[in-house]
Amino acid sequence: MARRHTYKTSVFWTGDRGEGTQGYRSYSREFDISCNGKPVIKGSADPNYMGDASRHNPEDLLLASLSSCHMLWYLHLCAASKVVVVAYEDHAEGVMEVGPDGSGQFVSATLRPRVVISPHSDVVRAERLHEKANALCFVARSVNFPVEHEPEILTG
Repeated sequence: MARRHTYKTSVFWTGDRGEGTQGYRSYSREFDISCNGKPVIKGSADPNYMGDASRHNPEDLLLASLSSCHMLWYLHLCAASKVVVVAYEDHAEGVMEVGPDGSGQFVSATLRPRVVISPHSDVVRAERLHEKANALCFVARSVNFPVEHEPEILTG
């Protein structure tokens, strides 16, 4: 029997300027994301849709979810495979297409992890574990667009 995990998040729109949504420009796109016992994330729409560029937008958060899920699986697999990671960073990029009617969807994401492993670790194994991490990542398995990887493995 499959195990199930349930996640709960609350989103609160904080952008009422006193007029509600009387007009397209009458309200702010700001919102708060709240998960019990965790710091609040201040969100907004993408600036292309009248959002606040200083806040995270849903597209940022989707890409961050893909990147961080991959990283966590990768670190786990490295630990289990005796590949010692001493540093990890990712500069991910997602591509979204918007149709004439305003609807849109991500069409691809590319993760670019830069991983530093100990000098005694196997570089080839470290590279191959990215494929396995992608296959196991909960978020990557849940999206309907390709998630590519361009890892860089360094020893240090």
